Amino acid sequence: MAGSAFNAFKACVPIQWSPRLYITLVRGLPGTRKLHRRTLYAMRLRRCHRTVVHRTTPSLVGMLNQVKRLVVVETEAMFNARKQKEEEHRALRPPIVVSHAPPPAPSQQPAQ
Repeated sequence: MAGSAFNAFKACVPIQWSPRLYITLVRGLPGTRKLHRRTLYAMRLRRCHRTVVHRTTPSLVGMLNQVKRLVVVETEAMFNARKQKEEEHRALRPPIVVSHAPPPAPSQQPAQ
């Protein structure tokens, strides 16, 4: 991933309220505060680039505000759109056919 770790999670659909949130840890735990590490463990985020699903509750929103620089939060529609975009990118494409043979010469017919 070139550039920022957040570039892969740009919204492909309009952002709207969702009953479930998809939370992905995009920054490493070493060097973070102990309180933030414990918050991430409570949300079951233990490794980078892992995604967990939680219901939208006020306590979860408070936890996310605490560690917002370490995680990316997506709604259900955003997550589904990103996964569909990744699948389309990985899908098989028709092969590119290149012919290096010279074009056929026009046939010369004798004049009558």
